Amino acid sequence: MWEGLTPVAATLLVLLTAFAVVLAVELPDKTLVATLVLTTRYRAWPVFVGVCAAFLVQCVIAVSFGSVLTLLPERVTTGVVAAMFAIGAVMLLREGFAAAEDSEQDAARSGAAEVSFRCAALTSFGVLFAAEWGDASQLATAGLTAHYGHPFAVGLGAWLALVTVAGVAVLVGRKIRARVRPQLIQRVAGFVFAAFAAVALYQTIFS
Repeated sequence: MWEGLTPVAATLLVLLTAFAVVLAVELPDKTLVATLVLTTRYRAWPVFVGVCAAFLVQCVIAVSFGSVLTLLPERVTTGVVAAMFAIGAVMLLREGFAAAEDSEQDAARSGAAEVSFRCAALTSFGVLFAAEWGDASQLATAGLTAHYGHPFAVGLGAWLALVTVAGVAVLVGRKIRARVRPQLIQRVAGFVFAAFAAVALYQTIFS
């Protein structure tokens, strides 16, 4: 397979292949939407740090276990995802439908600024870690590792693709948050999370 290629060239080819495959899988996936929603709720930087850390852990898991991850019980993984998104939906909807403050200044304070960096980062980590568990990108990473036998190159390529998706979502989320009232964003985000939870629950019950 690698005839005529130097070790460096072969490693780079595997890295780029993993990057392209995972990027193609994740751009239309719930990962982008979930990151965007989190960014409209919390400050961009802690969200980005949290989701990138979650992606890193998930890539390490996928590379470590390779194709074995495909053998995990689907109901377990989708059940965890459903629970995480359901909790997030309840929190966001509760805040979104709370009584509105009279002044715009008070409304702004009820947005992302109040939440600490640690809380926002940990919440983002938890949501995306659950969302990515057993996801197509993780399974693709595991499969590419088993196929090419270059775990570092595959893992790095997959992680860079996920970071790229997160970066796009964060930039879009910041622009949306600057133009829309925080409570409206929280309501929309809550319904989005509820939809994700419903889909995951359906998969858990009927898969």
